[in-house]
Amino acid sequence: AASVENSRLVGSGEIQIGMAMSSVSFKAYKGEVDPFKGTPQPILGLFSMYPAPQHVLTLDPNIKSIRDLKGKKVSVGAPGSGCETISRLIIETAGLTYDDMRISYYSQPEAAQALKDRNVEVVFWNFSLPGSAVSEVTAVRDVYFISVDKDIVEELTSKFTYYKEGKIPANTYKGQDYDVVAIQDGNDVVINKDIDENTAYLLVKTLFENAENIFDVHPSAKKLIPENGVKVGIEMHPGAEKYFKEKGLL
Repeated sequence: AASVENSRLVGSGEIQIGMAMSSVSFKAYKGEVDPFKGTPQPILGLFSMYPAPQHVLTLDPNIKSIRDLKGKKVSVGAPGSGCETISRLIIETAGLTYDDMRISYYSQPEAAQALKDRNVEVVFWNFSLPGSAVSEVTAVRDVYFISVDKDIVEELTSKFTYYKEGKIPANTYKGQDYDVVAIQDGNDVVINKDIDENTAYLLVKTLFENAENIFDVHPSAKKLIPENGVKVGIEMHPGAEKYFKEKGLL
């Protein structure tokens, strides 16, 4: 999965900066996830880019809750990815296991096609808003979005600090005229801890002081503001810390 590989590359020094979901970078930083088990990675947080709520989609209007997934054909994301990690936790917190359903580990494009073709009944996806693969499906199918049950949200967000309660606001997608409750991960930029303070400071300062230049690239770009950037999921690099202190956010 990209977040695992980027955490590895940054930690090894093969690259200096990379993107990773907050949940994965936290576990890499702590040495709590394969292939880093027992070997904390020398990475620090530079800034957080935007939240990524976990989407749970179906074409079946009778599937209204995570607890309705028993016996269903479900795509949970690529094995070991941040998406699949959240999918598994949501399912297990609902009192189910993968053995209770027919699981597929489709990539995003594969899952979109499988849902359109009705080869799966439920898809878990982790996207910033709006997700292109979701829009691809809603363009040709009537899609129902499943809110995560309140007790599941409360248990996961209290147990794992990098997950937050989020929502997919009404009208984010075609035919979605209601808010959807979601578990939300973050998308962080991590940096090798050996990068000097001034370089890290200038990187963060330059990005946020010029972020409006990329606001039109994707709707998520509008979330690149210091108030969101400070919400990085692991220990922050001193250079980034300096910038956010200047902005009065730390």
